[in-house]
Amino acid sequence: MTEHDGGPNARKLEEGRLLKELEAIHRTRHETLLHGSDDALVTHTKRMNELEHEYVRRHPQRAQTASRTRSGARARTPGEHEDPPAG
Repeated sequence: MTEHDGGPNARKLEEGRLLKELEAIHRTRHETLLHGSDDALVTHTKRMNELEHEYVRRHPQRAQTASRTRSGARARTPGEHEDPPAG
């Protein structure tokens, strides 16, 4: 992919910048969904996908929490939280 209005090419980002871009786009997702124009939502979605795919490409063996998998979610009992409470 080439550089575009959505930001620099995800493949060219150094690791720290990629993580910061991911944090920012996830932080703004809900607001864009609720209040952004159709064009803004399409652009946001494309950029989010680009960044997420790059992260997964770089980290194919990333740690996965069992409760975040389909089988783990099905094993939960009603009322059980996905993640343990912070404490």
